[in-house]
Amino acid sequence: MTADTDVLYRLLVQGVTDYAIYMLDPAGRVVNWNAGAERAKQYAAAEIVGRHFSCFYGREDRAAGLPEAGLDRARETGRFEAQGWRFRRDGTSFWADIVIDAIRDEDGALIGFAKITRDLTETREQDLRIMAAKEAAERHRDEHRAISAFLDSVIATIPSSVVVQDATTGLIRLANRQAELLLCRCTGELVGRPAATVLPPLLAAQLRAALATPGATPMIEAPVDTPWGRRTLTMRAMAIGEEGEPRHALLVAEDITDEHAARVRIHHLAHHDGLTGLPNRELFRQRLGDALSAHGAAETAVLCLDLDGFKGVNDTMGHPAGDQMLRVIARRLEEALRPGDTLARLGGDEFAVVAPVRGAAAEATALADRMIAAARRPIVIDGQSFTPGVSIGIALAPSDAASADELLRCGDLALYEAKRLGRGRHARFHGALEASARYRRLIETDLRDAIARRELALHYQPIVRAEDGETVGYEALLRWHHPVRGLIPPLDFVPVAEETGMIDAIGAFVLNEACREASRWGSGRRVAVNLSPAQFRNPALAAEVAAALDASGLPADRLELEITESVLLDASSNNLTTLGRLRRLGARIALDDFGTGYSSLSYLCAFRFDKIKIDRAFIRGICDSREALAVVRAITGLGRSLGIVVTAEGIETQEQAACLRQEGCTQFQGYLYGKPVPASALAEVSAQPRAGTGS
Repeated sequence: MTADTDVLYRLLVQGVTDYAIYMLDPAGRVVNWNAGAERAKQYAAAEIVGRHFSCFYGREDRAAGLPEAGLDRARETGRFEAQGWRFRRDGTSFWADIVIDAIRDEDGALIGFAKITRDLTETREQDLRIMAAKEAAERHRDEHRAISAFLDSVIATIPSSVVVQDATTGLIRLANRQAELLLCRCTGELVGRPAATVLPPLLAAQLRAALATPGATPMIEAPVDTPWGRRTLTMRAMAIGEEGEPRHALLVAEDITDEHAARVRIHHLAHHDGLTGLPNRELFRQRLGDALSAHGAAETAVLCLDLDGFKGVNDTMGHPAGDQMLRVIARRLEEALRPGDTLARLGGDEFAVVAPVRGAAAEATALADRMIAAARRPIVIDGQSFTPGVSIGIALAPSDAASADELLRCGDLALYEAKRLGRGRHARFHGALEASARYRRLIETDLRDAIARRELALHYQPIVRAEDGETVGYEALLRWHHPVRGLIPPLDFVPVAEETGMIDAIGAFVLNEACREASRWGSGRRVAVNLSPAQFRNPALAAEVAAALDASGLPADRLELEITESVLLDASSNNLTTLGRLRRLGARIALDDFGTGYSSLSYLCAFRFDKIKIDRAFIRGICDSREALAVVRAITGLGRSLGIVVTAEGIETQEQAACLRQEGCTQFQGYLYGKPVPASALAEVSAQPRAGTGS
C-alpha cells in the first residue's frame, strides 16, 4: 500500500460518521477519535482523548469488570466482540455493537487496540418492533390492518433494506426505500416483479432458503454486486405465515461496506509491514507454522536474510534513504520468489523467506542465489549510487529442525556464518554452528571484562625496507591472553567486538597503547594500527586518534592507520570525510589487503593513500602462479606511477622476497623478517616520550 492510499484511508476513517472508530493504548486509554465517535458518544476529541474507555460503560458493568474483561479477551485471542448498553456524554444510553482488535508491532508486542462501535439502538428497537408486530399479527388477526400499517411505517423508516416475497408467486410484495436505493438506485422498480430476476442471486437464494427451512436463516456476511458496485452486506431471511405453510419470506439486509473495509485494513496493518507492505513477523510465523504442519508437505526451507552495509546508508544518508533502499530491495527479493514462497520483513534490515522445497538443499540454494543476484544491482539514492548486498542463512525442516522457533534459530546461525565468511553470500546450517554460537557467547561475555583485567595486549611485527632489510616500522597486532582458554586468535573475538559495539572501546585501547609504546622508541620508527570498518561508524574517531597522539606525545607522522577496502565500500562519502580528518592530523593512511575488494582502483582515485599493502593471498603463490605474479606486478607498477609505497605482507621465504624485490616492491613484512612480539622484546632503545599537552 502506497503512502497516498494510506492518507486516503486515514481520511476515510476520520470522515466516517456512522461508526465510532478509534484507538486505545495497551492500558485502555483513548488515543484518537473520529467523527463517527463524536457523533455517537457526544464527546469532542479534546474531551475524551487520554481517558479510559470504561467511561462509556454503566456503573454496574464497570463494577463487574466488563471493560477489562473485553481488553483481556482481545489481548489473548486478538479480537473481542459483544453487544450491550453504552452511555453518551449526556448520560443517555444506546445499544452498541462493539469490536475490539489487538494491534501488535513487527516484534509481536502489543501496541494498542482498534475499537469499532456501531449504534444499533434503532436497529434493535426496530427488529424488536418487527418481531413484536409479527407476533401480535399472528395472535390478533382482527387487528391485522392496523398492525400492517404500523409495520409499513416502521419498515419504510428503518436504515436496513427490507424485502418481502410472496411465497406462492415469487413476486416482491414489499420493498422499503432503503432496499430500492441500494438495489436499483431508484424507487418503484422492485415491487411486483419476480425476486429471482430483479434481486442479486445471493439475496434471492436467501429468500428461497427461508421458505424451504423452518425458522430464520443464519445471519451471513458476503459481498454483493449492486448498481453502486460491490458492497458488503449482512443479511437474514425468515418465513412469515402459518407453521408449515409460509405465505411470505422476509429479508433484512444491512450495508456494512465501510465497517468491513475498516476491519480489513486494521487486520492488514496487524499482519503486514507498513514500510514495504510485506508480511510482518506475526504473519510470517503463521505461514511458517502452516507450512510445517501441512499434511504430506515436502521439506520446508527457511532463509534468513540481512542487508550488508545497510547501517552505513542509514547513518550517512539518513533514514529516508534507508527506507527507500529497503523498499527497493523488498521488491527485488519478491521478484526472485516462486509461487508459494513467502517473503517477510522481520524488522530493521532483517528479512526471511519460508519456501516449500522438493529438491531440498539444492532448491533452497538456487533461491538464495537468485535473491543475492537480484539484491546486488546498483541503487541510486539522491544522486549517489550504492551496490547493496544480502547475506542469507538457510535451514531446512525436518532435517535441521522440526519446530518454527528452532528452524528460525538455525537460519540465524547460518546467516551469521554467511556474514562471517565475507557477506554477499549464503551459508547452509550445519551442526558445528551450534558449538560455534556457544563459543561466541562465551567470547562475548569474557571480552567485556578483558580490558579491565588487562588481558588484551599488543604485539609488534617488523616492517622492513626491501632494498636492505632495514626495519622502518612495526605493525601493532592485538592479542588476547585468556586466563583459562589461553591465546584467543583475533579472528575469534574481533568480529564479536564489531557486532556488539565493543570495538570502539577496544579500538581506543589499541590506539592509545600503540602510541604510548611507540613514543618510547628511540629509533623514531613508525607504528601501524589497524582500524576496523565498524570504528568508522563512530563520528568521534578522528578526535580519539588526536587524543591518543596528544596524550602520548607521538608525532603524527609516525602513526600509520591501516584500513581495508570495506571501509570505502560501506557508505563511502562519510568515511572519506573521516579519512580526510585523519590525514589533516598528520597521520599516514594505508590501504590494507589491496586487490581483494570490488573496485580497488576506484578507491585510489577517491582518496590519496600513503601506502598500499598487497594481500598475502597473492604473495603465497607469486613464485608458482603466473596470475599471482601478474597481479603483484600490476600493483607495484601502479604504486610507482602514483608515488605510493607498496608493502608485501605474509612473506615467509627468501624466494618470495627475491621475486618481490625484482618486481619493485618497496617494503616487506612477514615471518621471514620476524614474528609479532611484545614491545619489551623489540630491539628498540627506550626513550622518554615527547612532551604533549596531554602528557
